[in-house]
Amino acid sequence: MSLLFRVLGRFPLRLLHALGALLGWLAWFGSPTYRRHLKENLALACPAAEAERIRPSAIAHAGRGVMELPHVWMRPQAQVAALVTLVSGWDIVEAAWQRGEGILFLTPHLGCFEITAQYYAAHAPITVLYRPPKQAWLQPLIESGRGGANLHLAPADLAGVRRMLKALKRREAVGMLPDQVPGTGEGVWADFFGRPAYTMTLAARLTEASRATVIMAYAERLPGGAGFHLHLMAPETPIEGPLEARAGAINRALEALIRRCPDQYLWGYNRYKAPRGSGGPVEPPC
Repeated sequence: MSLLFRVLGRFPLRLLHALGALLGWLAWFGSPTYRRHLKENLALACPAAEAERIRPSAIAHAGRGVMELPHVWMRPQAQVAALVTLVSGWDIVEAAWQRGEGILFLTPHLGCFEITAQYYAAHAPITVLYRPPKQAWLQPLIESGRGGANLHLAPADLAGVRRMLKALKRREAVGMLPDQVPGTGEGVWADFFGRPAYTMTLAARLTEASRATVIMAYAERLPGGAGFHLHLMAPETPIEGPLEARAGAINRALEALIRRCPDQYLWGYNRYKAPRGSGGPVEPPC
């Protein structure tokens, strides 16, 4: 698989995205479970007519997200960063640097979520949270593809959390995918597009434990394999209050981000599953 990734990494992004669109449709037709998740999740976020319009593009973009990985993981960091041809909101980053604050990047499964940390690492150190894969063969690929100069990996465990806190204390940046389903005991139930979802608390805890600047980020795929447009912005509403309120505020910030580019969100991800032992959402009293 490593050899296959290296070979595919030599392909131009335009070709990989074309192959990815085909892969997305193969997954759609080949997996009833995937079709159900994508339809249900998209219907929660969009009116019926809009969901119908977005669905074909979302199917294709899901495949593009897979096929672009070799291009992003297997090339030198400078080449990967150069794929970001447009940046909006970089002034927020520079303002945080001037204030001497750490930065907490929150990036959902939207667009090319692998490239945001690579681009920042071309300018300053960043520590990124990751969950070790279930397939052992993927581990060295992830470590070599996601790691590198200025880009440090923190596993999703207690040691990784400590690593991220130390980075924030050094006024560096950290990043994570806050719409991942956490493990049992690592989340709370909070609405996501109107339905309770088991939501990680780590991002909320980091906003409380540090004075880091929170930046919402996503890299939009440009047509024809022309690269990516990196969007950076502050949350639309303050992330404050008790832990549950902070987790809910982060979900609302993610929703606002996804609505900006809904066809590039990973709607087929089983966002609403309940990890074993997590219980279920608390029903309001009658």
